[in-house]
Amino acid sequence: MSEINANTPMKDMTIGGNIYEAGNARNFKTGDWRSVKPVYIEEKCKQCGLCFPVCPDNAIPVNKELKREDFNYDYCKGCGVCAKVCPFAAIEMQ
Repeated sequence: MSEINANTPMKDMTIGGNIYEAGNARNFKTGDWRSVKPVYIEEKCKQCGLCFPVCPDNAIPVNKELKREDFNYDYCKGCGVCAKVCPFAAIEMQ
């Protein structure tokens, strides 16, 4: 498919409202959208694993040892879901 621009004839454009592939936050760095950010407090974290599956942007990396790491702020939008689910107060929204 060629790139759509101001000179593209209507018959060559996609029909509005059709979605041809699933959305993926990994395709776009959306971290600049946030007005608050989560701060990971490693000393309080018990590695329970409750935070990373609820992150809608997959911004909480997990390493090969299945331990969570600090946030990937390129993709974190600062929604705060991770902080709400953490039972150990290891994530603070600032």
